[in-house]
Amino acid sequence: MALALVAAVCVAFSVGVYPVSPGELAAVLWAKTTGGALAVPKAVETVIWDIRGPRVLAAMLVGAGLAASGAAYQGLFRNPLVSPDILGVSSGAALGAVLGIFASLPVLAIQALAFVGGLLAVSVVYGVAATIRGRDPVLVLILGGVVIGALLGSGVALLKYLADPYNQLPAITFWLLGSLSAVNRADLLALLPPVAVALVPLVLLRWRLDVMTLGDEEATSLGVSVRATRAVVVAAATLMTAAAVSVSGIVGWVGLLVPHLARLMVGPAFARLLPTSVLLGAAYLLAVDTLARSLGRVELPLGVLTAVIGTPVFLWLLAFGRRGWS
Repeated sequence: MALALVAAVCVAFSVGVYPVSPGELAAVLWAKTTGGALAVPKAVETVIWDIRGPRVLAAMLVGAGLAASGAAYQGLFRNPLVSPDILGVSSGAALGAVLGIFASLPVLAIQALAFVGGLLAVSVVYGVAATIRGRDPVLVLILGGVVIGALLGSGVALLKYLADPYNQLPAITFWLLGSLSAVNRADLLALLPPVAVALVPLVLLRWRLDVMTLGDEEATSLGVSVRATRAVVVAAATLMTAAAVSVSGIVGWVGLLVPHLARLMVGPAFARLLPTSVLLGAAYLLAVDTLARSLGRVELPLGVLTAVIGTPVFLWLLAFGRRGWS
């Protein structure tokens, strides 16, 4: 997976409207790391560091965050069909971003509203689940996420109906389809800390997540604090998803598909599944983003391309993947 990620990075830097050869890429990296003289035109350095560099790093962080969130959610809820948006985080982020666009706010404010909206949506879902007693807590969380997500989706639809069809509606539609075309270095500063911080508790709780797949009663009998572990994992996965969605827009299938592929490669043990999902998710979304900006004259939305690629791959996994996912 590490080699695949390195190959995807090299291709992403080389392919585009302004092609960059491997030799030019190596010369720029050598000059940057050693402080030597630049042996290529200045335009090549600008393309690598200022245009493609932030986008490549953003694609890797978004893919890694969504894949890690999907692996955590699937293991926590013991369900292979769970994805990072199951608790309404994507719907909440979408409503926050659409509100920002509707109010004609700057890009930074739109991203902040998307981030806060995703966190608030999951907080509401978790609060609703906490008030309902006598039911399976996992089932209540999932159903609560579906219901709250549907409600937030209706809010997005209402704002799209009320938006200015010439200015606001195209911007809303473009954001909801997902894209990394406008990513800059400031976006990386907003994306990297949440993803890095959220990965820490997932790594520390890796063996508890393996125990949680046995069920609440078995995990409790083995000394695991089920409620505390579930709350920490949900918070960490939600933080990563909200940060990713606030920068890239709605990009589906990564958190659903990548953990399945990783599980086929290394098995269900979370200590191996998490790093494999992170590397595979980063490489996968980087490759998809490279295709999105290279297939035609007009850049394709990430959400559309991930669905086109993810659907047949997931159907293949259902048909030919080994039985039993945990």
